[in-house]
Amino acid sequence: MIGHKLKVARSASGLSLRGLADAMDGIVSAQAIGKYERNEDMPSSRVLIALAAALHVTEDYLLSEDELALEGVEFRKKAGTSSREEAALEARAIHMLERYLAIEDLLQMRSIDWEQPRSAPHPVADVRDAEDAARSVREDWGLGNDPIPQLAELLEERGIKILSLDLDDIDGLAAKVRRKDRNAARVIVIKQSTWSERKRFNLAHELGHMVLAPSPGVDEEKAAHRFAGAFLMPADVLRAEVGVSRSSISLGELVALKKRFGVSIQAIAYRCKDLGIISQSAFGRLFKIFAERGWRTAPYEEPGRMKPELEEPKRFERLCYRALAERVIGEARAAELLGITVRELDARLDQVAA
Repeated sequence: MIGHKLKVARSASGLSLRGLADAMDGIVSAQAIGKYERNEDMPSSRVLIALAAALHVTEDYLLSEDELALEGVEFRKKAGTSSREEAALEARAIHMLERYLAIEDLLQMRSIDWEQPRSAPHPVADVRDAEDAARSVREDWGLGNDPIPQLAELLEERGIKILSLDLDDIDGLAAKVRRKDRNAARVIVIKQSTWSERKRFNLAHELGHMVLAPSPGVDEEKAAHRFAGAFLMPADVLRAEVGVSRSSISLGELVALKKRFGVSIQAIAYRCKDLGIISQSAFGRLFKIFAERGWRTAPYEEPGRMKPELEEPKRFERLCYRALAERVIGEARAAELLGITVRELDARLDQVAA
């Protein structure tokens, strides 16, 4: 039965039942497609081919039995985001995840499963316990105390699937991925156009949710926020850079620290406050300056802003090229996985070769 796969593919494409029927030139009605999605009927071969063409997938995809489902979904969104927008994003995420997991499976990659740090989950009785958790995760993964240059790449190597999508009112999501006869995978969706400092902090924040086990009464968001700051800016390193206690920090110094750690000026200020390097009053003065300069509101034009593409996940694309080079898949399959035409694939390969 194709119901689940058909509904996911349609939702991922942003089409309504009527919109899909129109895209198929009225071969079948919207009501008929609804029956296919509810597994009350099966399309003929002719209709199946038309469905696949309209949704830019293969007939084999619609007929395949593997099913993924997202559990414990947490959205980063604006107030007023509709349930329809959320459902569409979930469908897009599942649609991409199926491709990502398929290519990892074909290449027999170890990273198909989430490599949970040995010391996780970390109990958190107080928000400050997130500091120890961040330190332990770094130790478990052998990261030392150096700044992390490519966080998305690091998380993908550890089995967390990072998807970058063109989004509007939703900034992203994080969830477990339920798979038939397999351990649950982990996924984080980020907004493609978001500046990289924010992407990095969001990724570290979601990692915090994955490895922390807050006690009742502990604010989970604050704990994940503290984890993110500690993971990206280890306390000992930051204190070595700026000192143990400061009455003030200049904007020039904050910009230099931003380049070193790959986080926003505001995140650095928060981190200095949390570690007691600056006082609450000094922190307040800094944020007053940030607000006056427009850095507290969209588009958050801080100096030294990192381009969005600097923290873009590229691993899935590389795996597709690898599978093609090793003749595990052909050009048609590679193009399908990447969601592009064979002609576009050839153009990309020519560009890479050049």
